[in-house]
Amino acid sequence: MNKADTTQIAVKNMVCSRCIRVVKEDLEKHGFVIESISLGQVILSGTPSEEAVATIKKTLEASGFEMIEGSQQKLIELVKTSIIQHIYMKKEKPDHLNFSDFLALETGTSYSNLSRLFSTTEGLTIEKYIILQKIERVKELLVYGEQNLSEIAFDLGYSSVAHLSGQFKKVTGLSPTGFKQLIAPRRQPLDKLTEE
Repeated sequence: MNKADTTQIAVKNMVCSRCIRVVKEDLEKHGFVIESISLGQVILSGTPSEEAVATIKKTLEASGFEMIEGSQQKLIELVKTSIIQHIYMKKEKPDHLNFSDFLALETGTSYSNLSRLFSTTEGLTIEKYIILQKIERVKELLVYGEQNLSEIAFDLGYSSVAHLSGQFKKVTGLSPTGFKQLIAPRRQPLDKLTEE
């Protein structure tokens, strides 16, 4: 099947492997043939009619997802997906690239344009979004209890435990140790992260 026989759909809030499974199952229940599926993206066989597109939107929304239609919104979702893949799934970036250059390369858009668009659309900077995602990952790893704080800091690219602890306290109001004593009640869904 050639590329003309497929339709790419961008999906908001599709941020984990369970999300991929839910979207796949939901769309297949409605008879859609999925050529491939990954975080934030579904490639369907054929070109859906207007009625089918309405069904796709309704199906996605019923499970907490959203079909993204504008090119700017697709770009924002690609930035978010790239960040989440890097932090949660350890998607490697070349060592010689800083994160802003990595995002520019991943999206094919200059970082200054990405940064401006992201801030305007999301109400926070890309840097703040990365920090919020990292802190949420730290919370998750603290709850698992399989790594100490030094290992977590190293895995997430912090320069030191002190840097991680300072950022954690600034975002949550607690030290990592204080959070661990409270355990998981302050975790938030990845697609709902905002400044507190």
